[in-house]
Amino acid sequence: MAALISLAFTDPAGPAHFSLCPFKAIGITWCPGCGLGHAIAYLFHGEVLHSMNAHWLGIPATVLIVYRICTLAAQRLSDNKNFFAS
Repeated sequence: MAALISLAFTDPAGPAHFSLCPFKAIGITWCPGCGLGHAIAYLFHGEVLHSMNAHWLGIPATVLIVYRICTLAAQRLSDNKNFFAS
């Protein structure tokens, strides 16, 4: 959740920042995941076309991550209700 929140408040069109990409670290210019953070940030800013241009998996990844957060939260709430009911 913290990563999604930070991406929602970043400027995807801003200057590049430090990268944790191991491919960039060894000098390879192409990486299958590079641009995914920009795509999610663009999506949170409502710029769907820019999101798709940054990385085509940005929208599906966002949907999948939000779904997983919701299912984990629902499971946690269910476990807490069962704990207090016994």
